[in-house]
Amino acid sequence: MSARITRDPDIRESVAEDASGLHLVPEAVARPASEAEAVEVLREAVSAGMPVTTAGGQTSTTGASITDRGLLLSLRALDRIVDVDPVGMSIRAQAGVPVAELARVAAEHALLFAPDPTSEVESTIGGAVACNASGARTLRYGPTRRHVLGLKVALASGEVVELRRPRLEKNTVGYALAHDPVDWFVGSEGTLGVVLEAELALLPRPARVVGFALPFPTEAAALGFVAAAREATKVNPRCLEYFDERAAAIFQELAAETAPPLVYAEATVGPGEEPPFDAWLELAEAHGVHDADIAVYDDDAALREARRRRHAVPATMNERGARQRAAGGRKVSTDWAVPYRRLADAIAAARRIADEHGIEPPVIYGHAGNGHPHQNFIARDAAELERIERAVEATLRHVVALGGTVAAEHGIGKLKRRWLPLQMSPLQIAMMRAVKRELDPNGLLAPGNVL
Repeated sequence: MSARITRDPDIRESVAEDASGLHLVPEAVARPASEAEAVEVLREAVSAGMPVTTAGGQTSTTGASITDRGLLLSLRALDRIVDVDPVGMSIRAQAGVPVAELARVAAEHALLFAPDPTSEVESTIGGAVACNASGARTLRYGPTRRHVLGLKVALASGEVVELRRPRLEKNTVGYALAHDPVDWFVGSEGTLGVVLEAELALLPRPARVVGFALPFPTEAAALGFVAAAREATKVNPRCLEYFDERAAAIFQELAAETAPPLVYAEATVGPGEEPPFDAWLELAEAHGVHDADIAVYDDDAALREARRRRHAVPATMNERGARQRAAGGRKVSTDWAVPYRRLADAIAAARRIADEHGIEPPVIYGHAGNGHPHQNFIARDAAELERIERAVEATLRHVVALGGTVAAEHGIGKLKRRWLPLQMSPLQIAMMRAVKRELDPNGLLAPGNVL
């Protein structure tokens, strides 16, 4: 075996956990220092019949970046920004570059990398591509897929391919699913190839961004405001984040268990323009908000503080879940989504289903503007974990019936693969398996993820 592959117990244990709450110890670990070494390790492992699971920052909430089968291939050392093109508004980066670092480099050129996953400080570009990461700004800019211009990918065969999106306006050659191979790998969770490098589109950085924290009298009022803000031409939000009573207490850093439901919104302002304060205030007051209760975040420092408060919610829930692991419990997180107009009904149903299963109410927060909340449950032991998972499945069945998805942001990984058939037909799954067989005929890439 290559010197880059180790079976040292301490090193294996150091990469046995991600944000999912699972604990899976790989049989071996490789931490290559270059793309060439990564390809060499991949070829050697596949030749020996050893499964390979790729990892970056290991921030997956679905267990996609950990394994107990074969080799854990860590690409954290592939952390070089290859090139920035300010005129063409693009950037090339290796897979191990943290998302926040790439965004910082883009900002130095007055440009914006739009995807903003909650874990952007720890999560890497390779991981963001692998799970098609999104974040609060997805409301306006879409998920990572929309911003990927090209990829360098190592296939299971050991071949390295460089792929770019076609720039054709019209194309009738062959099946549509074969037109753009870049899309095969974005969101494939490491099951079809190993992303080594990505070329990503950048946008002009807004001249000014203003944030608003808006407390509402009821959940119904808050979610009604979200739907109205999506459709109001005068406010044009770039994010609409909802925090229920329990999540709002964390956001507000209160000692109390609950606080009034909250919506956090952001608007961008062009050069020489004034923020549309009056339009936001009018819309908020129409849904029961008092202007004296609105908090405004109107400079970079304040916006960073707002982001810290938003990210404190999942971080707090992760900490609460970690305390239950010894008893067989953990945090259970959903990322289902429905058409945004049906969000209030979906959340009400999710609460009712949780109550019917005799479990503690979840903390609900997230990307309401996209119809995409997170439900965070804390299972205190294995028996409660089983009840929560039954409640989640019942919720997902209802979500799919509303035209929704079982996973809007974090992918399927290992935790959610049982629910894939709730949404995808046997024909769709068979097509996915056919692509998997073609690109990974021995089934050695990321075993257990997705399929």
